[in-house]
Amino acid sequence: MVRLYAVLFTVEICLLVYCVLNVITTPDHEVRNLPKMVWLLLVLFFPLVGGIAWLACGRPQRPQRSLPYKGNAGSVPAEYDRPGRATAWSPDDDAAYLRSLKERADAQRAQAELARKQELEREEQERARRRSPEPGRSTDDA
Repeated sequence: MVRLYAVLFTVEICLLVYCVLNVITTPDHEVRNLPKMVWLLLVLFFPLVGGIAWLACGRPQRPQRSLPYKGNAGSVPAEYDRPGRATAWSPDDDAAYLRSLKERADAQRAQAELARKQELEREEQERARRRSPEPGRSTDDA
């Protein structure tokens, strides 16, 4: 019997926490039947009855949405109605981004060209060093 009471107490606490958070996060204009503050007090002072009443009568009704695989022909999700959503976010549409890419590519090309020139100069110096005889060594020794 004690275990049953413990389980029921745990369920009631979970219901209380869920309903309090749900009441708090619901916008004022979406709350049904009573003002938001009254719902919050009802849920806090009468957790079981208030929580069930909130779930049944106070929560905003969400439109029924079918799953995508069932041929969802419903309205456009709310995320696509956000202000600023229609603006272009593609990097190709941003002139400053494209300009920075060009500058970076030009800098990398210049750096690669400089490195190539330095490598050619080193190779030329190495060839010149090999061609010239070492001091103190005569060419007649062979």
